Amino acid sequence: MAVYFDHRIEAPDVTNVPTLLAWHSTLPVLAVASSSPASGGNLDLYLQQGEFVEICHTERPHQPVALRWHPVKPVLAVGWENGEVLLLTHPSGDQTILPSTHAACISLLEWSSSGSRLVTGDQNGTLAVWKVDARGRLQGNHLAKHEYNKPLTCGIFRPALPGDDVALLARASVSGDETALDKFNWKGAPLKMGPQEGLVFYVSTADGKVYSVDESCKTSPLLSVEGSVKKLFYLERREALAVITDALMLAQYTLGPEGGAQEFLKVKLSSKPGQNVDIVWTDSSLLLTASGEQFVRLWDLERGDNYSLTLDETLGFEKGEMINCVSFCARKEVIAAGTSHGRIAMWRMVVQPGSSSRGDVKAQWKLQTPTEIDGNVTQLQWGSCQNLLAANNSNTVLILSEHVMSADCSQQVAGVQLTPRQISITQFSSGVHATLQSDMHIKGVCVTKNSVTVWNGKQVNVYELSGAVPRNTGSFSCVSHVVAVYEENLFTVEPNRVPIRTPQGTVKQILTFSKAEGNPVLLSVCQSYLVVGTDTAHIQVFDLTRRDAKAHSSAKNLTDQIANLGALRSVKCNANGSQVSILVSQINGRPDQKVYFYDIDMDTVTYFDFFAGRPSSGVSQTEENEKQQFEGMELSGQCPVSHFWDESEPRLFVCETIPVSSESSSNCYLDMVDVSVVTLFCTQEHGLLLQDCYPKPSGLQALLAVAVPYYYFSFKPGEKDAGLTQAPSASHDEDTPQSLPMVSRRVLRDFVGLENCEKATRDAMLNFSFYLTIGDMDEAFKSIKLIKSKAVWENMARMCVKTRRLDVARVCLGNLGNARAAKALKEAETEPEPETQVAMLAIQLGMLEDAEKLYKSCGRYDLLNNFYQASGKWQQALTVAEDKDRIHLRTTYYNYAKYLESMGDKSLALAYFEKSETHRVEVPRMLQDDPLSLEIYVNKMKDKNIYKWWAQFLESQSELDSALHFYECAQDYLSLVRVHCYMGNIQKGSEIANDTGDRAASYHLARHYEGHDNIKQAVHFYTRAQAYNNAIRLCKENSLDDQLMNLALLSNPEDMMEAACYYEEKGTHMDRAVTLYHKAGYVSKALELAFATEQFSALQLIAEDLNENSDPALLARCSDFFITHSQFEKSVELLVAAKKYHQALELCVNQNLTITEDLAERMTVAESKELSRETRKELLEKIADCCMRQGNYHLATKKYTQADNKPKAMRALLNSGDTEKIIFFANVSRQKELFIMAANYLQSLDWHKDPEILKTIISFYTKGRAPELLAGFYEACAQVEIDDYQNYEKALDALTEASKCLSKAKDSSSGKHEARLADLLHKITLVKKFVHIRRYKLADPDEGLRLCESLLEEPELDPCVRVGDVFGFMIEHHCKHGNFHEAQCKLEEFQRLQPSQNIKYYISTGSLQALQKEIGLPIEPRVSRDIFKEEDEVEEDLNVA
Repeated sequence: MAVYFDHRIEAPDVTNVPTLLAWHSTLPVLAVASSSPASGGNLDLYLQQGEFVEICHTERPHQPVALRWHPVKPVLAVGWENGEVLLLTHPSGDQTILPSTHAACISLLEWSSSGSRLVTGDQNGTLAVWKVDARGRLQGNHLAKHEYNKPLTCGIFRPALPGDDVALLARASVSGDETALDKFNWKGAPLKMGPQEGLVFYVSTADGKVYSVDESCKTSPLLSVEGSVKKLFYLERREALAVITDALMLAQYTLGPEGGAQEFLKVKLSSKPGQNVDIVWTDSSLLLTASGEQFVRLWDLERGDNYSLTLDETLGFEKGEMINCVSFCARKEVIAAGTSHGRIAMWRMVVQPGSSSRGDVKAQWKLQTPTEIDGNVTQLQWGSCQNLLAANNSNTVLILSEHVMSADCSQQVAGVQLTPRQISITQFSSGVHATLQSDMHIKGVCVTKNSVTVWNGKQVNVYELSGAVPRNTGSFSCVSHVVAVYEENLFTVEPNRVPIRTPQGTVKQILTFSKAEGNPVLLSVCQSYLVVGTDTAHIQVFDLTRRDAKAHSSAKNLTDQIANLGALRSVKCNANGSQVSILVSQINGRPDQKVYFYDIDMDTVTYFDFFAGRPSSGVSQTEENEKQQFEGMELSGQCPVSHFWDESEPRLFVCETIPVSSESSSNCYLDMVDVSVVTLFCTQEHGLLLQDCYPKPSGLQALLAVAVPYYYFSFKPGEKDAGLTQAPSASHDEDTPQSLPMVSRRVLRDFVGLENCEKATRDAMLNFSFYLTIGDMDEAFKSIKLIKSKAVWENMARMCVKTRRLDVARVCLGNLGNARAAKALKEAETEPEPETQVAMLAIQLGMLEDAEKLYKSCGRYDLLNNFYQASGKWQQALTVAEDKDRIHLRTTYYNYAKYLESMGDKSLALAYFEKSETHRVEVPRMLQDDPLSLEIYVNKMKDKNIYKWWAQFLESQSELDSALHFYECAQDYLSLVRVHCYMGNIQKGSEIANDTGDRAASYHLARHYEGHDNIKQAVHFYTRAQAYNNAIRLCKENSLDDQLMNLALLSNPEDMMEAACYYEEKGTHMDRAVTLYHKAGYVSKALELAFATEQFSALQLIAEDLNENSDPALLARCSDFFITHSQFEKSVELLVAAKKYHQALELCVNQNLTITEDLAERMTVAESKELSRETRKELLEKIADCCMRQGNYHLATKKYTQADNKPKAMRALLNSGDTEKIIFFANVSRQKELFIMAANYLQSLDWHKDPEILKTIISFYTKGRAPELLAGFYEACAQVEIDDYQNYEKALDALTEASKCLSKAKDSSSGKHEARLADLLHKITLVKKFVHIRRYKLADPDEGLRLCESLLEEPELDPCVRVGDVFGFMIEHHCKHGNFHEAQCKLEEFQRLQPSQNIKYYISTGSLQALQKEIGLPIEPRVSRDIFKEEDEVEEDLNVA
């Protein structure tokens, strides 16, 4: 909590009335303009504590009307009522009067962002722009002057557009950033320097016009509004201009690049009529207004939201107190408002835990305790880098500076600052509470057992605690911002030394520090040891037990031990002076998240990191155990803010922590709600051990000290915590804020219930806690073995909940004799999660909050739900059931409804019975004593089940007509029929049963008719009720044979069997008996009866349902029956079902029945005991033979294959002509014989037109190892090439391949084989000669002709080389060379040798035409016998006569 010290300005004339206030933006200098009836107007400057700067005093006969500080330099621009503008420099008091430009009252003064331009304006509409140098001095005359002819109201400079920060770019360039280097490269785009000063500004006039003035001071109209402009604001994020008129109309305009403005929003601001409105604009686009009401209005222009902040009477504000003025501090995020009763209300921005920085904005503004000053506050202004607040109450000006309230606690005495001059003193040993009133502003307090010392940085006062009112025993002047006290010694700080003084200020001893060790800035005393911290991060401990203080350790330089150390924040030592704890700030000014510990004996520094836990070195506690404890206590992301050692126990250390995000965004951690208190053990042997962590209760403000068995906390103003141990007030009876104690004690976790125990027990418990923390159970139990107090054992059991040590808990429960808790803990061991077992222990010990947290941590929301129900926390139970434990949601609703019913809240219980869906039973039960309410509920719900319950209730009350109505609403037709039958209205009951078809109603009606011997109706309604056995029974008893058959067919097999026996015994309707036996599944019985009575039609129907599961003998008998009646297909089906496959097959062959694939599959059974493998193979081959005879070659192939007779399977495929399957089967079978068969088949196809078939033939002959057949195929290929294509080259290749194949044949030694090979070689020789001749003709034509002649003389030339091809070659040659006579001779010779051949086949048409033309002979037609043509044609032969 913070208080504000108020300093009244030292005005030279107290009669002057302050009118204007202006703070410098960075310097603590306040300008105050005032009016005096005698002298006119005055201007004065004041320092931080109201000190008057006499040299800067300025008087004029006119009133000052405008004040504006230079944004950087200590130069103040003052506008006067007569149009004069003055520049006043602090602290020299130099004054510069601007050249006379204005002749009317100054209404506008504005500096540019860097102070290089000053704009002045007056009531006549004259605007002047001035240039100011870097030192704040005016340069020459005005740059520009404009006349607007209307009073100027306000102006604003437009901020500069964001650019590149040259300093950042330079650092990036040095580190090697190529992008930054490119920006400095002259070849690239010009570097945009930034941030630059914005020189464009906007000015408004009283007639509602807004003008724009650019960098060159040229003006142009921008926009116009209705009424006079009161305020101008620039929304930098939106690049928009906001205009507020005197009628409080807010308009926002977007500014275009060409200078135009476009309105996009216009709203009317609310205010109290007839009041002057104070308007404040913040950089976060928040608009604040105060208009003499009890609240401050806020408008968030970015989000379009608006809300108000009101005063709270519980904090000291009065009813009817009005807010006159408002101001906003951006650095502290504080809104200050001045009231009509002399109070200053402040709202601080508080970031809620787990929320963003700007979430629910209204919820984040927290009203603080007001600061009271005299009079009516009319003006407020924040300013300077120290965030000072100036307040004008029309009589004087007060400067308020914030100060965090001082507090101290030691030796069971606590002092807490209440106001700037008041301290609340609490003595816990005697229970005395007192209030110390000082005559100075208190900046620090230090308490001991018998004294209280306060100081303000310039003076120190010492008070003795004797009696109800502290007595001043000493006072002296001393410039020291920190003071420490030990007994009668006071320690203050001065440069490079610590003087030790008496309470009267006399210096007894001086502790000196070298220049390298620095100036002392921190002091702390614990027991008899003083620790001093310096501004150079040195620490030193002194022993105070003797008359003079002696150095207990040498000065330790922490800069070498702590990385990134900026400055020391706080130092504390423990009770025996062996350890010093240190909080530091980093170089960047942010607090370090570690607590450092300096071990004086070992001269080492360790630390506990609240991000990752303490370091592993030098600590015996296992990493995993502490890591689990560390995570469970949720310390991650915390930062320490204060720390304390126990006053008597040197091992016990406590500190307060806050979340790092909150610490960086909040100015004061004292107002936060998520502060944690962390307890550690620190020893030389075991290092740092985390012992406990719990959140600070909301009613407490800050930790002041720790002294076993208590923590000492200060209260938040106006708040109390009933769970805390407070010191009673013995000196004041009035219940006022000043008389109430401000300090409270809270018991340490391990000492709950042991607050008043003796020191031995306290030490034993402390040792037990320590050994339990390090995991040494033997030493832990040894330390408490002599304790007999049940309170101690119960407290230790409670400790086990915190430490989750169930083994220790069992020992504690045993010593307590708490059998119930031990039994519950034993039963909880069946739960898989350890947390649930600990939670059960917590419940048994009454630690309900811990049990709740444990259930939440392990996610056992079902047990948490039960816990809430057992605790009576029904709303929490419902929330958990609805969000986390939905499987038990209805059960929770039901239990809550039962609870409400027991509490007498039936209306709410009714709602929850409905949610649990048990209302149909539970609500009628609950309301049965209130029939009227129950009837209303029944009619309201319109639920069938409730209708039925209500109807039954009415029936029990003999209200049958009403009961019938509600039975009908419930659609309970059975009850309707039952009541109608009871009333004798049988006809109505029959109509209901017939119309609805309700089985139960029909059954009841049938029973009624049967009882009254109306058999026909009884059978009818039994049938509708599907109670066929009863209907059958009545039919048999009353010989209703016709109806019996239909009913039996509708009923189950047992009833069918019973009806069939009835017909059989009766001897009539035997066909019905057969049918019923058949339908009932007694097929054999049906067949016997059908054969016995010759029911052939029924026999056919039965046979259709026979299958392989039927009796074989029965199947054979039926088969013979169908053979007799020539129904061979059905007979075959039955024979197959009877597994008489040979007979079935023989019947198929004899009767020429087609064997279908399905029939064949059914006959193709797997191997079994009845059918051996050989028998099955024989059966399969017979089936295949039959399929072959019937032409079903594919099925035959399949059966031959199943019989493992693949050659026959291939023959069947060859008969089918399915080439694709033949090739596939040959490749799958991979048998030589099958390859050869497939190849022989493929040769019968047109293989010379299909290359794939040609390749397959060659492949199959090769795989079948038949070289002779392959050679024959190659010979056939060669002959085709010769006969069809005259391609002797390919023919030669084929013959060559044939010879290779033939030479590989195994029977090469036989004469026949050798003769064939010799014949093949002869053919190759002849073909090779002819190929050679055809190639040789180009080189030597004559030699080629000679070789042709010799070739014709070869015996058996044709068909190896056709004679016609040889003569054709010769004739073509002669014609080509013009030897037509020789050609004619060769043609005649050819016709003589081969008179039947067509010469066109051997000689080209061109050669024949040339020959005909040259010899001039006619061509006689001749019938062609060309055997190579596909169709017979009549062709002309060329015959030369």
